[in-house]
Amino acid sequence: MKEMTSLERVHAVLAKKLPDRLPVVPQGFMFSAYTAGYSIGEINRSPAKMAESHCLCQEKYGYDGCVIDLDDAALAEACGANVIFRDDNVACVDEHNPAVDDLRQIENLKIPNPLKDGRLPEWLETTQRVVDSIGDHVFVMGRADQGPFTLLSLLRGTQDFMMDLLTEDEDVIFRALEWATKVHTVFAKAQLAAGAHATSMGDAYASPNLISPGLYQKYALPYEQKVAQALLPCNKPYSIHICGNTNSIIEDMGKTGAKILEVDWKLDMGLARKVIPEDVVLMGNINPSTPLCTGTPKDVLAKCQEVITATKGQGLILSSGCALGANTKPENVEALVTAGKLYGTHEQLLSLQEL
Repeated sequence: MKEMTSLERVHAVLAKKLPDRLPVVPQGFMFSAYTAGYSIGEINRSPAKMAESHCLCQEKYGYDGCVIDLDDAALAEACGANVIFRDDNVACVDEHNPAVDDLRQIENLKIPNPLKDGRLPEWLETTQRVVDSIGDHVFVMGRADQGPFTLLSLLRGTQDFMMDLLTEDEDVIFRALEWATKVHTVFAKAQLAAGAHATSMGDAYASPNLISPGLYQKYALPYEQKVAQALLPCNKPYSIHICGNTNSIIEDMGKTGAKILEVDWKLDMGLARKVIPEDVVLMGNINPSTPLCTGTPKDVLAKCQEVITATKGQGLILSSGCALGANTKPENVEALVTAGKLYGTHEQLLSLQEL
């Protein structure tokens, strides 16, 4: 089969076609910064350095796509949250001093303009720079930071928001989530307008590690669906990333309308492939700790082969289960990329899917 470009490879999987080999798209913004010689604190306000790090790292390791991400605080910051900046780690929301003390206050915050407010313009410029530099042959996903449930958690303070889920009038919660949905959707559309081939949300606080599947179905799923529906006219893929053990909600995640589900290492990939629609792509789910950080290339190859076998390579983009740490072993990133070439060729995928 004729060799595809990285962008063609990802688009083939998204179109339910067999690629020349499985694409590899790690969540690598911290590792990319380190590879380029920067600490994450040095680049979180510099689109030039952020873009440079993504392009340099992609060229060095030859993976198929870049996820433009930086931290979990940019969208909340643009809404008015207090943010703590750190030299050697990602910025984080100061949840001890939340933006609102009551969910009824949420609509007093402004819906940020991605072209003007906070660091959102820097995120968009980074996306545009990467697209301009390598986007003709490499897949670029512009993360739209946090989804509605997680964004509201950060603005209210997670501990207080968890209590609100148990004690507050549900209509108050629904109204606040509607507001957060508008905020995220505006930024997601801006990422696509900046040239990203796809956009996505991180909704880590909607994980079963923090809330029950019932609460997910009530307070997170409907708003993930609203975002996916609102982005349909853009005609570009939308992705949802939820950290942790999502086995109990993966079938619901398949009903969000998202084209891609970025899944963490605790998910049973074989189960996921069986219960979500065939046209929904799984992106994952190699543990960023072990094997990618502390393991060996042999360990990485074995885990990748396991994931490919479990899914039969169907609708699969190999990736880290969550963000790669800056201290990830370079040889293990090489092994992640190699795995797609060793175990995910066109012929191997044909053979797996005929079983």
